[in-house]
Amino acid sequence: MKITRIIFKFLFISIAIFQTTIVDCLAQKSQFDHAILDQLLKKHVNENGRVDYHNFSKDQPRLRQYLNSLSRNAPDTLTWSKDEQLAYWLNLYNAFTTELILDHYPLESIKDIGTKIPIVFGNSAWDIDFINIGNRTYTLDQIENEVLKKNFDEPRVHFALVCAASSCPDLRREAYVADKLDSQLNSQAVIFLSNPIKNRIGTDKSTISEIFKWYETEFTKDGTLVDYLNQFTRSTISSNAELEYFEFDWSLNELK
Repeated sequence: MKITRIIFKFLFISIAIFQTTIVDCLAQKSQFDHAILDQLLKKHVNENGRVDYHNFSKDQPRLRQYLNSLSRNAPDTLTWSKDEQLAYWLNLYNAFTTELILDHYPLESIKDIGTKIPIVFGNSAWDIDFINIGNRTYTLDQIENEVLKKNFDEPRVHFALVCAASSCPDLRREAYVADKLDSQLNSQAVIFLSNPIKNRIGTDKSTISEIFKWYETEFTKDGTLVDYLNQFTRSTISSNAELEYFEFDWSLNELK
């Protein structure tokens, strides 16, 4: 009887260790290393979100190494947390956008790309099928609308996605990572709204980015646009303030 109890105890401990090992393996599998992108952003993006594309082009092989790793490691929705998945897609969008610019550099605007190369469906850089993830090829537009909008109820992504234009939010000088994603997105919102070139916030009148017009329905799900803005502004906008919009500047967000 004593031997039987010892055997059962051994089996119980073995099963517990096996289960722990499986959980650890799944956790490791769900983690994606964004270190290469993080290093490249710190090296080639300045404090104002301007990109040194000229010197970035010298590191394009390292960027492609990162992109290839993204392509081979699509998020597993069963084992990856929502924040891990979101960080993956945000970094992917910005990294592939940078790759697209470098492939056609020098240029004045990302909009020039649509005039330089034939695009099968559509007529802009956002319609190019060039993002290979798993067994599927995406456009930038599909990443934004079919992946991010469809799977994440998170309007702050519009402060993180950077379309290589001067009026876009700043390209962050670090990669997005799951364990600090919430604070990174909040930081992006504050930085964007406090930049007087992109948003000029006042109590009774504010001139804001056209991004808030294009995606207004996403920002106003739980209140007014002013309610949403006031979460991230340093001065409070009056509920009946006049809102105007800056004309969007599509010139390249280049450090010259």
